[in-house]
Amino acid sequence: MEHVDGNAIAGPLAEFFAFDVTTATGRCVGCGSIAELARAMVYRSGAGTVVRCSTCDTVLATLVESGDRAWIGLRGMSAIEVRRAPSAG
Repeated sequence: MEHVDGNAIAGPLAEFFAFDVTTATGRCVGCGSIAELARAMVYRSGAGTVVRCSTCDTVLATLVESGDRAWIGLRGMSAIEVRRAPSAG
């Protein structure tokens, strides 16, 4: 199966996060690599979406959507770092 890059999960994950999650960095539990989620390999099928580490192929996240429900699993990331704008004042 062919994969696309991590930017493909921006739309589906927008329902869960109030920012573009593809700009966040994640740490892979398999190899410890830290990279922007946009660099991940995304595989889509009728069963759902699988996000894999571009370094070691570990499953970082899964996303399944069905009607009015959605499930997201982030078992393959030990941390996600999100950059925030500096607070005024």
